[in-house]
Amino acid sequence: MSGRRRRPDGRFYEPGDPDAPRCDWPNCAKEGLYRAPKDRDHLRDYFWFCLDHVREYNAAWNYYAGMNERQMESELRRDTIWNRPTWRWGTGPSVRHADDPERLGDPFGLFRESADRDAREIDYPRRGSPEETALRELDLTPPLTFETLRARYMILVKRHHPDANPGSKDSEERFKRINIAYHTLVNTLQT
Repeated sequence: MSGRRRRPDGRFYEPGDPDAPRCDWPNCAKEGLYRAPKDRDHLRDYFWFCLDHVREYNAAWNYYAGMNERQMESELRRDTIWNRPTWRWGTGPSVRHADDPERLGDPFGLFRESADRDAREIDYPRRGSPEETALRELDLTPPLTFETLRARYMILVKRHHPDANPGSKDSEERFKRINIAYHTLVNTLQT
């Protein structure tokens, strides 16, 4: 988004235009071509100043003026996530009724495949197969459904994630093996 001021016809005002609007600073007759937010609650509502006054305004403007320490901390935390809502791992909003494609409005059957996948099971795999190794890694026994697999995966990921065990090479390696095992079993369920 440009900081330059636009004419009613959509073009930009240029310095020296005879019809350029005047600076919003009291008693200033220069061109007001540079914007500055009016306050923190209306960041898209601007004053238009000349270059000298926009510099003076910005040097004196404090976004956090009037906030106590708790409010500033809250504002900084929201800024780190771009003011978007967040949830704890595994507790956020999820798609409901995946078993009912009509309720989701699925005219092309895109969700039908995931509903079919959820109903599939893994029976006893042959000895030494990647599926058997994956089941052992996740400490699961057949028959296995996608829901059971996902629930176990979430538990193990939370326990062995590198952020939960900083500096632990064992947890990092286990986390990698858990991911490989999970994807092996998901692929088996999908075929």
